[in-house]
Amino acid sequence: MRNTFDFSPLFRSSVGFDRLQRQLDSALKFSQANESYPPYNIEKAGDDAYRISIAVAGFSEEDLDVTVDDGTVTVTGKSQADDSGTYLHRGIARRAFERRFHLADHVKVNGAQLVNGLLEIDLVREIPEELKPRKIAIQSQKQPQMALDQKKAA
Repeated sequence: MRNTFDFSPLFRSSVGFDRLQRQLDSALKFSQANESYPPYNIEKAGDDAYRISIAVAGFSEEDLDVTVDDGTVTVTGKSQADDSGTYLHRGIARRAFERRFHLADHVKVNGAQLVNGLLEIDLVREIPEELKPRKIAIQSQKQPQMALDQKKAA
C-alpha cells in the first residue's frame, strides 16, 4: 500500500507552491499517525486572532518548550518522571510529547502562557500594508491638444 501521493503533475506549471506540497505531505503523515496526546483546541478569538489550547496537566513551565520555525509552531513536553509513589491507578499521562501546528501566511505567535493546566498559545494574523487591498484612482485620459486643434479648424 502506498503511503504518499505524488503531487508533481500539479506543480508542473506553477512556481513557489513547494510549501503547499510539504504541508499536504505532513498532514497526510499526521492523519496516519493518529496522535491524540495531548488533547488540544484551536479557537478563533477575534477577526485576526487565534488561540491554541493544549491540555498539559502535570507539566510545569520548565517542562514545556514552544518554538516557531518556518511557519510551524512546535510544542514539546518532557516531564521529569515522578515514580516515587506506588499507584493503584495511574490515569494522568505525563509522557513526553511533540505537537506541530502549521501556520498560514502572515500568522505570528503573539505569546504563550500556562493557565490551570492549559498551555495557551496566542496567534495573530498581521497582513503587511503592501498586501492589503487598496483603491486605485482612475484618471481620465485627456485628448491630445493637436486633435482638438484639428477639430476646431474644420
